[in-house]
Amino acid sequence: MAGTGEPGDGAERAGGGECRCGRCPHGARAGHRQAVAAFVALREDFAAGRGVPAGLARSAGAARQWVSDELTLSAREVAQRRAAGKTAWLAALRWRTVLAVWGAVVALLLGQALTALGTGWTVARTAGLLAAVVPALGLTAAAWRHRAHGGALAPLIGEDGRLSTSRTVAAGWATAVLYAVLTVAVQQATATATATATAPGERRRLLQGWALERSGALLVALAVGCAVAVVAHGLVASRVRSGRLQKVPAERPRAADLLADDAGRGSLLDVQYVLVNAAVLGCALVRLAGRPAQLPQLPWGLVVLLVLSAATYLAGKAMSGGRPVILSVVRSRELGDLAAPVRTGDDIEIRGAGFVPPGAGTPDRLARTVVRIGDVHVPVPLVPVAGGFANPTDGVLTVPVPVDVEPGRVEVRVVTAAGVETDGYPIDVLD
Repeated sequence: MAGTGEPGDGAERAGGGECRCGRCPHGARAGHRQAVAAFVALREDFAAGRGVPAGLARSAGAARQWVSDELTLSAREVAQRRAAGKTAWLAALRWRTVLAVWGAVVALLLGQALTALGTGWTVARTAGLLAAVVPALGLTAAAWRHRAHGGALAPLIGEDGRLSTSRTVAAGWATAVLYAVLTVAVQQATATATATATAPGERRRLLQGWALERSGALLVALAVGCAVAVVAHGLVASRVRSGRLQKVPAERPRAADLLADDAGRGSLLDVQYVLVNAAVLGCALVRLAGRPAQLPQLPWGLVVLLVLSAATYLAGKAMSGGRPVILSVVRSRELGDLAAPVRTGDDIEIRGAGFVPPGAGTPDRLARTVVRIGDVHVPVPLVPVAGGFANPTDGVLTVPVPVDVEPGRVEVRVVTAAGVETDGYPIDVLD
């Protein structure tokens, strides 16, 4: 990389030879940390009033716009480094998922070996081990197929780059039911091959493990988990397309996504859904361990609990979020100013809700917020303060009225970082 004076030049060689290439996970993380540190230092300097050219200091509006442009350029560098880090991290995640899958198989083998010390190795233990190896091979193939998108976790990552709670729960039930079916199938195949299984009575006893009265509740639990994943995906997709839900991509998938909303805050609806399904799934596996020759028989009361939890989760999905809305627009008045109507060149304060979508608090996304005044699009300036930004915020935006705005009645609209536009709010602009 030749030095051009732009941020990030020489990043591969900076830091005493530390790699910041952005192509390997270590270099991507180092480059991102460097870009973040440079942005934070620049923001704190501007917040303290340092770094503004003397020629611009005389005009508050010009100085604010210059500061906002400089912060936006630095924020774009951070976003580029973050995107490179995400790509490298997802590629490295493939090996971690493979290690986790086969680590679980090894842990199962060790657990079976320890429990066999007193009773000896049985057909059920062999069946359980073989039933674990088959899904592990499938997950390994999936990890290779999706090696650039998170390995075996790729099917669980939503379109917004977050781990999907509903997909993860459905995958958990599908994997558990597959394991149970393979365990029972291997044991019955082994028993059928023996001489004792040739009697009709013995054959009927083996087939009772597949009876619907035993497996019905388990199948309903699987169906509920899969149906919730499908319905939740459809709800989110339709609400995003209609503008009733604002979605911005995540930096990268995290385990906390299963229990949190898009802003990273804990979500009661997600937590209860995950915990209820984990408890019922654990009960099914315990019953399978007690009677490995039969599919686990779940109490119907637990299935009703799953249905109630799923209904609560979907109801929350259907009602969460909402469109941004403008409640009022007023002239921004400094201390000592006289009351006056809105004129071109004045600052206006737009008050409302939903201007900063969940997960859009990063500087590069804040800089994408735009206010449309009539036919003129005005980028919302970034106003730094110690530790963050005073503008824009979720409930208040401050922008200048450009001279290009025609005097008269015009409509003000806000376009958020998620691309959702508010309804128009009329104001009168004087010349």
